[in-house]
Amino acid sequence: MVNVKGKWCLITGASRGIGYKIALFMAEHGANLILQSRNSMHTEKVLSEVKALGVEAYIVEAELSSSVSVNKMLENIDQKGTNVEIVFNNAAVQIAYRNEYFKTPVNDFVESFNINTIAPALICYHLLPKMIENGFGRIINVTSGIKNEPEQAGYSASKAALDKITLDLCPIIENSDVIMNLVDPGWCRTDLGGPNAPNSVESTIPGMCVGAFIDDKKSGRLFPAQMFAGMTLQEAVSKAEIML
Repeated sequence: MVNVKGKWCLITGASRGIGYKIALFMAEHGANLILQSRNSMHTEKVLSEVKALGVEAYIVEAELSSSVSVNKMLENIDQKGTNVEIVFNNAAVQIAYRNEYFKTPVNDFVESFNINTIAPALICYHLLPKMIENGFGRIINVTSGIKNEPEQAGYSASKAALDKITLDLCPIIENSDVIMNLVDPGWCRTDLGGPNAPNSVESTIPGMCVGAFIDDKKSGRLFPAQMFAGMTLQEAVSKAEIML
């Protein structure tokens, strides 16, 4: 199992929900954190909490719907000289639930793809070459298990596209210590999932983070976070490493 102590970890959507839980869990295991949100004020609470756990951390602002803003965020991280070794592409948006799905507006797809697909792709493209050069990296792209729901077409299509981008990149890192996988949190009671979801945010841990700790040089898998609910991190990693 990888020791993440002292490694720098970028988490998008770190101010609340699942991103917030990922930040706390990674800090508890000694990772230094770069916490992204649209507004730094939203992330001040988690920044204070993770620093209290004894790790280094700082906030980056980015509007993920804008490729210009995403690239500026990455440039700012480079200028700080931070060697990003772990990435959680966690942030996402679900525009609307369309009962009249035959009238789904084009913007549902445009905004969904900008945030849920293009932003994480840009982050991967920017950071993967450095991880390959340095000989270590972990990228965890957050997907969704939604299917057969045309009411959420923009969201589900953007996540399916992220899956494809992830799988298409995996051959270039095959058998290396740069590992990239997908994780599905399940339907959770978050701002995105709503109050009627069956799973708590807490149930996603340690499953959401298992991809940062695996040490088996296998990429391209899907880890359903709920499959690891209630496990210790060691148990979760052992289970993940035998998954195809």
